[in-house]
Amino acid sequence: MNYKLAFLIVILSIASCEKPDPEAQKQNLSGYWEIKTVKMPDGEKREFNINTVIDHIEVKGDSGARTKVSPRFDGTFRTNGVSENFTLKIEEDSLRMYYKTPFNEWKETVVLAKDSTLTVINRDNKIYTYSKFKKFEFEKPSTNN
Repeated sequence: MNYKLAFLIVILSIASCEKPDPEAQKQNLSGYWEIKTVKMPDGEKREFNINTVIDHIEVKGDSGARTKVSPRFDGTFRTNGVSENFTLKIEEDSLRMYYKTPFNEWKETVVLAKDSTLTVINRDNKIYTYSKFKKFEFEKPSTNN
């Protein structure tokens, strides 16, 4: 009887490890993303606790743009106006972002794109993990004296 239970647990574990649907991941790319970690090919991991620049990704259909922006305390963002355009393609059951600028071309593979987490791997095998940026919130001082 224990073998049947163990077999069932193994099957359920395998089933739960299915890759995310690339088409569904497109819906989660748009937004303001703050880098949290970078895992280097040698296994070294760099953490980012404070970011003065974040990525704004806007997707329309199978294309989009990524712009570096700086959040401001009033809830707005400042940008230098430079965007990197990309095209989305599904290849080998993965969502890929193909970038092309006058100076370079590259691709990133989306490992995971959920409502609050984005993980991509670039051509140098660096794994970038982002979280949705939360605007600054300040508590108003209490007026009770």
